[in-house]
Amino acid sequence: MTASAGPGPDAPFRPRRGRVVPLGVALVFLAICTVVAVAMGVSGGWGVGDQLALVAFGLLVAGFLSRYAMIRAVPGPDGLTVRNLMTTRTVAWDEIVEVRFPDGDPWVSLELSDTDVLAVMAVQRVDGEEGRAEARRLAGLVRAHRGVSG
Repeated sequence: MTASAGPGPDAPFRPRRGRVVPLGVALVFLAICTVVAVAMGVSGGWGVGDQLALVAFGLLVAGFLSRYAMIRAVPGPDGLTVRNLMTTRTVAWDEIVEVRFPDGDPWVSLELSDTDVLAVMAVQRVDGEEGRAEARRLAGLVRAHRGVSG
């Protein structure tokens, strides 16, 4: 597939920068914490407990950033599974009333039939035109599936 072809209509939604940047920062942060912990131990300034605490902190932050890198929205025949930072939720296509991506919002949101609003962090404004194209693709999927289900 060529770069200009874009994803297929049923491809998962994933942020472009929202994957690469957090993973890079996680690796760098963990490396810095580890180097500082080892250096402070070698210099005699810290004990083993202090070193382990700093490495554990680095692992926690890296784990959080890795979770951020795993956000996505996966369309299926029955609905859309949205994995955000802390939650995963599946909504049926007929529950989605509107796909919104107003100027200024960091990501797409879905207005649901129960008056709830669900953020779709996988489609982000920071991705520029690609993010807007993904929002249009999601809206098209909702229209297509709502048309099939009635």
